[in-house]
Amino acid sequence: MKLYLDPGHGGTDSGATGYGLLEKNVNLDIARRIQNLLTHNFENVDILMSRNSDETKSLNARSNEANAWGADFYLSIHCNAYNGNAQGYEDYIHSSLSDSSQTAQYRDIIHEEIIQLNRLVNRGKKKANFHVLRETTMHAMLTENGFIDHPEDNKLIADENWRQDVAQGHVNGLAKAFNLKRKEQDSGETIYKVIAGAFQTRDNAENRVEYLQNQGIDSFITTVTISGTTWYRVQAGAFSIRENAEARLEEVKKMLVFKMLTS
Repeated sequence: MKLYLDPGHGGTDSGATGYGLLEKNVNLDIARRIQNLLTHNFENVDILMSRNSDETKSLNARSNEANAWGADFYLSIHCNAYNGNAQGYEDYIHSSLSDSSQTAQYRDIIHEEIIQLNRLVNRGKKKANFHVLRETTMHAMLTENGFIDHPEDNKLIADENWRQDVAQGHVNGLAKAFNLKRKEQDSGETIYKVIAGAFQTRDNAENRVEYLQNQGIDSFITTVTISGTTWYRVQAGAFSIRENAEARLEEVKKMLVFKMLTS
């Protein structure tokens, strides 16, 4: 299954804003969590992200890239805004599609899984003539994960645990819709994880992730509490062969030394 995963907005386009949050950052965080959950838990899933960092990318560039890659499904991640007077979750497929279309059937499954976990008002399943739904040649869906300018929704959106739940809801829906096969659990096999930094502030960890992603190293944030202090760890790979983990570690070290010398 080839998934084109599109965190909406980015770069000069911040998207919606509310109470200090920028939609572009929320979208990217949720999309990265979806990517990590799928990559680490399911077999035979290829994922292409429209962006891995805070970059400007046109709608044409996104739809053209997905079409050229031959994606099976286009999933666009967004948050909503409406002057603080609306709240909840909704999702969209293209307005030309019938409720019995294959795209609608995929959306029905994914929608139900998301609303089980997101703790938001369910605003329903909708249709629109959005570019990424109209100009893509594969099944496409856009999710609006809460209203960033509504105080109650915003409080949830600001919570990383909530964003993880939202990502899990999307993944549960994708797995069910496309019959994804879970990876077998390791039976006593040692896994070597590459930790590329540990920080007491999440912003520093996110900056490290963004830098590594820009260098082509897939990474994500995990949390651990030690003696009552929460640490944000940046994981840059997990390997069953120690030599492969050591090679990745050396690669990361060189990148970080270069960054230090040039900044």
